[in-house]
Amino acid sequence: MSSTSEKSSTSPSLLSAQSLVIVGIIWAVMALLFFLLFSVPLSQEEGLPLWYSIGTYVFECGAYLGAALVCFRNWKSPHMASGRNVWLGIGLGMLFYFIAGVLFGIWELYFGVDPDVSPADAFYLGSYVVLIGGMVLAVTSKRLNLEIWQWGLLSAIAAFGIAIAIWVAAPDSWRVQLGLAPASTQEVVTKTAPDSTTAATKAPALKDSPTSNAGLKSAAAKSAPKAEKAEAESEETKAPEWVMALDNALSPYAYAINLFYIVGDVFLLIIATALLLAFWGGRFSQSWRMIAAATFSLYIADMYFKWRDTQAEGTYQSGSLLEVFFVFSAILFGIGAVLEHDISTRSRQSRRSRRAA
Repeated sequence: MSSTSEKSSTSPSLLSAQSLVIVGIIWAVMALLFFLLFSVPLSQEEGLPLWYSIGTYVFECGAYLGAALVCFRNWKSPHMASGRNVWLGIGLGMLFYFIAGVLFGIWELYFGVDPDVSPADAFYLGSYVVLIGGMVLAVTSKRLNLEIWQWGLLSAIAAFGIAIAIWVAAPDSWRVQLGLAPASTQEVVTKTAPDSTTAATKAPALKDSPTSNAGLKSAAAKSAPKAEKAEAESEETKAPEWVMALDNALSPYAYAINLFYIVGDVFLLIIATALLLAFWGGRFSQSWRMIAAATFSLYIADMYFKWRDTQAEGTYQSGSLLEVFFVFSAILFGIGAVLEHDISTRSRQSRRSRRAA
């Protein structure tokens, strides 16, 4: 009778875990196919269609919402081996990412604004704080007894992540010195302002040249003040005045916020590697392997997004192929939560059955 009751008590949770993992895998495959088939625009002038952009937000936000729900289920359960606060931090991180994705989608798709900083960044910043906090609690809950080669691997991954982050966040002057900047950027950075007398003497000769007039017009357009550019953007978009005013007020904080994102990505990468090594080979190794893979996916997607946004000089439209790693990250976080919940509840039920026997 004890074995029969044990099977009847463990089979529903096992079936639920299998069902959730299968749903996550199907969601990931559908997102990958969607990005693969439709992420390339038909023409550079038209860009990506609206329905595709909406689809990317549906896949991404749906994955983060599902991950938040299963993480909060772990937080409510008193049987989690890694602790409830760990899953509270990770669950809040997933929820903040979901809210931020919804807000950013409204700003980009509904208002037609490509903001440097938006209200969504408040939730993105919060997600980094609580996610790092939850993963730090997971690391500190298990003593790190790493071997020499494991410390070496951790140091190598940390150095690699820092190098990539520095390259992404490097100013244009650094890129010019390293030979990584395009020729147009090199000309803008290295060119000095012409002397006023020289410009005055060359003005009559340039007046008769159509190519020179085009060059003067492009130079004047490049030197237009920021207020005029903001006014032009407000005319092109249908955003309300308060949205444009908020965009102008938050724009000066863009560099600091992006720098925080990059530093946060590096911290997440280091912590994920430490978690992977700390839980390697243990009873809960499968769940934390998923968490580490989720963090690596988030690092890849975030670094690619920031690199493309920098290279495109503000004209980049979200929805490129590698941004599917945002969806992968959320799904892997969710699968990790499901696996730990399943292992924790099964281990407790097995202890009860042994005591009853």
